[in-house]
Amino acid sequence: MFSMTPELPTAEQALPGRSVEMPVTNQHFVTGQPIQAPFAEGLESVVIAMGCFWGAERRFWQQPGVVTTAVGYAGGHTPNPTYEEACSGLTGHTEAVLVVFDPQVTSLEKLLAVFWESHDPTQGMRQGNDRGSQYRSAIYCHDEVQLAKATASAESVQVKLAELGFTEITSEIMLAPHFYYAEEYHQQYLAKNPAGYCGLRGTGISCS
Repeated sequence: MFSMTPELPTAEQALPGRSVEMPVTNQHFVTGQPIQAPFAEGLESVVIAMGCFWGAERRFWQQPGVVTTAVGYAGGHTPNPTYEEACSGLTGHTEAVLVVFDPQVTSLEKLLAVFWESHDPTQGMRQGNDRGSQYRSAIYCHDEVQLAKATASAESVQVKLAELGFTEITSEIMLAPHFYYAEEYHQQYLAKNPAGYCGLRGTGISCS
């Protein structure tokens, strides 16, 4: 369970990328908070992927206790990829969202509930009509405690999904790889473009 089909490039096959980081404005368009580390003491973070990162990011910045978010690329090999490179399938990355939260206000469990309820984690390399390895589902954890909680939540959700006739979860659940920031125009895209595309579709399960 939680494994992907072998459709990703190896490190040798992946695009070479570049050493220069993507320049971004270090201020969240909605919250005004920094989107790059270091973050305030006591805050925690997790990286999630659930299809197109525009709608996924909005879903999380709307949650109580989430201080800031950013979109980027994670889970692949190519350093500092462009959007076009990630969409080529030759970087191995998925479109991801960095979620920074205050554990005094919310919890990882509550954010994982949003994750599971907001998309279909059984679709492998796609979400709905969006197809490609850049749309695969993932939870990238920043320590072993988060990893244990994410794995336990997936096991619980799998039971709920099976009851509704869904197949096995294909989400990657692992310790966080490097998160590469996406281009400036992708950051908080749906706040800047309220009529922009959002393909999020849940399965109907409730994690309450």
